[in-house]
Amino acid sequence: MTTVPDRSTSSSPEHAVGRRRGFGVPAMTAAVSFASLVLVWHVTATVWPSRSFPVPADVLRAFLREVATGELPHHLGVTLWRVAASFSLAMVIGSAIGIYLGGHRRVDAFLQPWVILFLNIPALVIIVLAYIWFGLNEAAAIGAVAVNKIPNVIVTMREGTRALDLRYSEMAQVYRFSAFARFRHVLLPQLQPYLAAAGRSGISLIWKIVLVVELLGRSDGVGFQINLYFQLFDVATILAYTLTFVAVMLFIELVVVQPIEHASIRWRRRTA
Repeated sequence: MTTVPDRSTSSSPEHAVGRRRGFGVPAMTAAVSFASLVLVWHVTATVWPSRSFPVPADVLRAFLREVATGELPHHLGVTLWRVAASFSLAMVIGSAIGIYLGGHRRVDAFLQPWVILFLNIPALVIIVLAYIWFGLNEAAAIGAVAVNKIPNVIVTMREGTRALDLRYSEMAQVYRFSAFARFRHVLLPQLQPYLAAAGRSGISLIWKIVLVVELLGRSDGVGFQINLYFQLFDVATILAYTLTFVAVMLFIELVVVQPIEHASIRWRRRTA
C-alpha cells in the first residue's frame, strides 16, 4: 500500500518559507516603527532646540565617547551582573517557597499575610532599609532587589503547584519514581510555564529596581552613571546609558526569555 506524504507537517518547504515570512514581518514592522520614533525625536529636538532635549546625533556621540573611554562597557557589565545575581536569587528562593506553600495549605494560610505584606512594601523602602541595616555594600544591594521580587515568584509558583495534575503524581508513585525522577519528569514539566512567567515578569521588574539601588548607594553601574550625569545636567549621556541598557535588556527578552517561554508550553500544545 502506497502512503501519501503529509504536506501539512512543519517540515515541508512551504511551511518553512511561511514561517520565515511570519518572523520577517514583525521584525520589519519593529524596524520601521523604531525609525519613525527616531525621526520624530530628531524633528522635535531640531524645531524646539533645548539643552534638556538633545538630538539623536548628540546622544550617539555621547555613546561613542563613553564606549571609547571604556566607561559604558564597565558600568553596563556591573549592572548586568547585579541583575543576574538578584534574578537568580529571587527565582531560587521564591520558587522553593512557592512550591512548598502550594502543596501545604495550612502553612500557606499561615504565611499568606506575610506574602501580602511584602508584595505591598514599596521597593524604595526595602532598598533604604537594606542599606541602613546592612550597609552600603554589594550584598545589601543584591539582597534588596531580590527581596522585592521574591513575593511575586512565590505567588506565581504557588498557583502553579496548585494546578498540578495529580494523576501524574499517582503514576510516579505506582512506578516508584525516585524523588529526583519525580521532580525531573513530573513536577518540573508542569511547572515550566509558571517558571517562565515568573522569570519574564521578574527580569522586567528587577532591572528597573537595580538602577534605583545603584543610584542610591553604589559607586558604579548604569544607575550610578545616570545620577552622576544628572548632577552635570548632561542629558545626552543620560540617554546614551539608558538606551544602551534598555537595548541590552530587550535583546535578552527576545533572544533568551521568549524562546524559553515558548519551549516551556510546547508540550502542552502537543497533548492538546
